[in-house]
Amino acid sequence: MKHRILAVTIVALIPGGLGAQATGQAQAQAAAQAAAQAATAAQAEAQAKTPRARIDAALNAAAEARIPASLLKSKVAEGEAKRVSEERIAGAVEARLRTLLRASSTLKRADVEQQGAAELAVAADALEAGVTENALVRVTRSAPSERRVVAIAVLADLVRLGNPSDAALAQVTAAVSTSAALANLNAQVASQLQAGGLTSTLGASGMVRVP
Repeated sequence: MKHRILAVTIVALIPGGLGAQATGQAQAQAAAQAAAQAATAAQAEAQAKTPRARIDAALNAAAEARIPASLLKSKVAEGEAKRVSEERIAGAVEARLRTLLRASSTLKRADVEQQGAAELAVAADALEAGVTENALVRVTRSAPSERRVVAIAVLADLVRLGNPSDAALAQVTAAVSTSAALANLNAQVASQLQAGGLTSTLGASGMVRVP
């Protein structure tokens, strides 16, 4: 009788054991499939983050923000001319885009809605040089539109020479009333930069004329 009860018990347990085994196999297969899908997704994400894809994404973001593509393509051309790696070029393009977005936002604070490439470029240069956003807003508002680009560039160069933003702003504000005064200040600043082996912002950008 005991043997019969034991046999019945074993038979009763076998289906459950097989079911558990089947469940475990299904779970293992599902886990393997999930891992494979995750690996595929990770690979796709890695491919999407190649330097070229990052550059293209930056250009698309610039277009959405109405920032001229030329301001980023020039960075690409500069990097390629210097034969730096595409990874470094992508980083430089992304950094420049961030600064250009800040520059655009700052110019809007100064009530400049129609922003040309030259204005955006020198405004970004000014921020990269260490000019505060408040100083950039104030010089943008004080300078006549035809002298705005030069005024911002000279402000950037004064800060590059070690002047605090407020002190540099005072000099530029005093000079923007006439083209002659601004041209004179620009020449003085450019001379000081040249003495230190540096190029003025206007000279580096090719915008060397003061209207």
